[in-house]
Amino acid sequence: MENDRYDTPSRKEKNDEEASVIIPETAHQVSNDSWFQVGVVLSMGVNSAYALGYSGTIMVPLGWIGGVVGLVMSTIVSLYASALMAKLHEVGGKRHIRYRDLAGFLYGRTAYLLIWALQYANLFLINIGYVIMSGSALKAFYMLFRDDHMLKLPHFIAIAGVACILFAIATPHLSALRVWLGFSTLFMILYLAIAFVLSVQDGVKAPPRDYHIPGSGDNKIWAIIGAIGNLFFAFNTGMIPEIQATIRQPVVGNMVKALNFQFTVGVVPMHAVTYIGYWAYGSVVSSYLLNNVHGPAWVLGVAHLSAFFQAIITLHIFASPTYEYLDTKYGVKGSALAPRNILFRLVVRGGYLIMTTFLSALLPFLGNFMSLTGAISTIPLTFILPNHMYIIAKKDKLSSLQKSWHWLNIVVFGCVSVAAFVAALKLTVVQTQTYHVFADL
Repeated sequence: MENDRYDTPSRKEKNDEEASVIIPETAHQVSNDSWFQVGVVLSMGVNSAYALGYSGTIMVPLGWIGGVVGLVMSTIVSLYASALMAKLHEVGGKRHIRYRDLAGFLYGRTAYLLIWALQYANLFLINIGYVIMSGSALKAFYMLFRDDHMLKLPHFIAIAGVACILFAIATPHLSALRVWLGFSTLFMILYLAIAFVLSVQDGVKAPPRDYHIPGSGDNKIWAIIGAIGNLFFAFNTGMIPEIQATIRQPVVGNMVKALNFQFTVGVVPMHAVTYIGYWAYGSVVSSYLLNNVHGPAWVLGVAHLSAFFQAIITLHIFASPTYEYLDTKYGVKGSALAPRNILFRLVVRGGYLIMTTFLSALLPFLGNFMSLTGAISTIPLTFILPNHMYIIAKKDKLSSLQKSWHWLNIVVFGCVSVAAFVAALKLTVVQTQTYHVFADL
């Protein structure tokens, strides 16, 4: 068993550049939430409306064996990597409430800036995907009652963007989600339960399905590699330190409890709806499962609206580090309801979300955004860096076997990241040749 004592770089070991990392105090709440609330927040991310797409983006390219084994293995590996990150929250006698703060402490200023950029690219891409997802759900709701094609996907993405702005103004920080967690959980249960039940009904009545992996030659290989990126995207934990900052003392023990909840009880709905969707519709299942199911219009409408609202709430989780940086940089203080602070959130967060919404409407290829995000940032932040940071923090306290294990993880996930990036980029280029910008998918 690995020793839990950490050795950290001393100031004498750092050069002037490394010692120049300045860690600002946060304008947001710290150590305010129970482990259960944090576990629910983490589970919301796993079971967000993205979960309705995994039948098509993971199971179809990988098939039954590859899909099930891959999803189970990625669950286990993600729990392990997330636990490593949680244990690094208190290093050198202090808490590191931001990913970049920990990187700066262990590596120095250059890594602080690079990992900062990598993390915010990760969160930005995730937020683009949530806006695409919420717009797609709203379009599906509209199509239930008016199939006139007067409004197209970019219009619904714009509406979703406005809703995200309003929610960002009303919710000042991550801990303030408490009142919304109940609503989000209700929405999540509704769309997952409806998708599950209607998929079972369709699957029982349907003739034998085709489960062959589609495509041939190089295209099939690229699709498989892209799906591997989606596997790791499903458990995105590129902001563990920021979420852990909200948890009460003892922060490491409580965060481990929250992670155990997320990766046991929390992942069951996502796994269930993914397998049932693929079982019911085979290789023709779409990247938004509710497009395949059949049932009363009002039931489908409830599911679509639930997915729409839940995506908006969950987006706030992954946007919160960006909001925290902006609020801290510009010295937001006092009541969240103060006119000055409301105006600040309207202008600054609104500007960020307008840019996010524009890019979502420009290239609304949800499946490829999952692969691209997984390759560019999720895999490095969630799997590569935690293993390397653990080696640096533990230094000589690890045995050769333990070091070899962590280096093996670094090398394997490094290769996966590069391959998934190339595959996602290739698939995105192919789709941009098939569809024009601002496509109505």
